[in-house]
Amino acid sequence: SQINYKLVPNLEPLKERGPTPDFGLPTPAGKKVFLQDFKGKLVFLNFWASWCLPCREEMPAMERLYQEYKDRGLVVLAVNVKDNRTKAFNFVKELKLTYPIALDSDGQVGLLYGAWGLPTTYLIGRDGTGLARIWGPAQWYSPGARELIRTLLEAN
Repeated sequence: SQINYKLVPNLEPLKERGPTPDFGLPTPAGKKVFLQDFKGKLVFLNFWASWCLPCREEMPAMERLYQEYKDRGLVVLAVNVKDNRTKAFNFVKELKLTYPIALDSDGQVGLLYGAWGLPTTYLIGRDGTGLARIWGPAQWYSPGARELIRTLLEAN
């Protein structure tokens, strides 16, 4: 079945579909999280920073999306890029984000994924294949975004 990525404006299907590079980053709690930990789930991989206004605007919608679909196989993994730890923690607390957060303090994972600007988001299939990418913010809890996530969860 064809997936309509246009349900989210500016979201582009990846032309070269292949496995996404694995990485391991620390969480705010000091554990290490690996992308591979989420095999079998639809991964919403988001790169952000506390100083990024569009990030601040889209993250509450990402939280709502996560709450709605986490029991059906969606995981949101938000990678904080080159940020001040304290500011990142305060940002997460202030916005009451419950999805997994990872800290990319030297920006290497952001570079690996081509997150030149923030936010950058990737959708990764249950098998680890990169599906789509968007540079810049999106309305992640819009009817179109919810339909896309629902379709991807059912298709995979």
